Amino acid sequence: MLPYSSGTTGKAKGVMLTHHNLVANIAQAKHLYGVQRGDRVLAVLPFFHIYGLVVLLNVQLKLGAELVILPRFELDTFLGSIANYRVDHVFVAPPVAVVLAKHPDVDKYDVSCLRSVFSGAAPLDEQLGNAVAARLNCRVSQGYGMTELSPVSHLIPPDRPDIPLNSVGIPVPNSENKIIDTETGDEIEIPAEGESAPGELLVRGPNVMAGYLGNEEATAATIEPDGFLHTGDIAVVRADGVVTIVDRLKELIKYKGYQVPPAELEALLLTHPGIGDAAVIGVPDPSSGEIPKAFVVRTDDDLTDEAVMAFVEQKVAPHKRIRQVEFIDAIPKSAAGKILRKDLRARI
Repeated sequence: MLPYSSGTTGKAKGVMLTHHNLVANIAQAKHLYGVQRGDRVLAVLPFFHIYGLVVLLNVQLKLGAELVILPRFELDTFLGSIANYRVDHVFVAPPVAVVLAKHPDVDKYDVSCLRSVFSGAAPLDEQLGNAVAARLNCRVSQGYGMTELSPVSHLIPPDRPDIPLNSVGIPVPNSENKIIDTETGDEIEIPAEGESAPGELLVRGPNVMAGYLGNEEATAATIEPDGFLHTGDIAVVRADGVVTIVDRLKELIKYKGYQVPPAELEALLLTHPGIGDAAVIGVPDPSSGEIPKAFVVRTDDDLTDEAVMAFVEQKVAPHKRIRQVEFIDAIPKSAAGKILRKDLRARI
């Protein structure tokens, strides 16, 4: 199979996934979603995307679940389908989670049948996830993966309520992970208590891709000789093995030598009642290297850029403050809900 990487930061690459990769990943993760035979699952994510194809189509058919398939996300149709078909589980991306937490129309539908909401494809903020769980009175969890991992490598199992929602859980069976120092490449030790220092997450297992089509250089740069795959994501690991993604390595903003994770600022911005959606990137600055700039979709027309910057300033360290704000109609995103930062950079 030849899906393409998301291309959120650059040109998409053809990812060579073998039949063994796909079957292995179904076996690794199928019991970790909390779905039972006969359960009803709402499928709104595209099947041409690896998340929709494997997690929604292949895994659910293997489990014997019933799929309610929608051609696209439209809120009324989405909520109406949950109510009419008495759906047990929905699999979404974070933009849909934002809608479920904030949109007033959610209260018009009886979605009490829902037992779980699973979010993937991009990081889900803990506060947002808890807001969805409280509003819908169901379990909310997330996982982690990428096209190159067929795609799932980490999940929060349904029997682990001790795992915080801001984490991506633990490695799926028959896989392993490690984190390395981004400067030296040395492996970072996982402490006996607490959590590790942040480093790049590497994953090894039968779900690791065969390579990039026609791109041996990129393949060699991504997969180590010992089989570990570089995810390009910064993570910390707890003593009990629970992994939390901090941000994308390529997306960290370098402000006066400090590393600023845009995902942290985006999650904070979404807690503002006048903000419907947000994205943060680093923009060049002659004195600081880069400064954090926020692109904001406002729900309150009276919201000003000064108010946005002041809101963030009260809650973060000085080097993490938003320095520029631009209001836009919509945040550009892929079909799976990932922020297309290259499109935002093109506006600079």
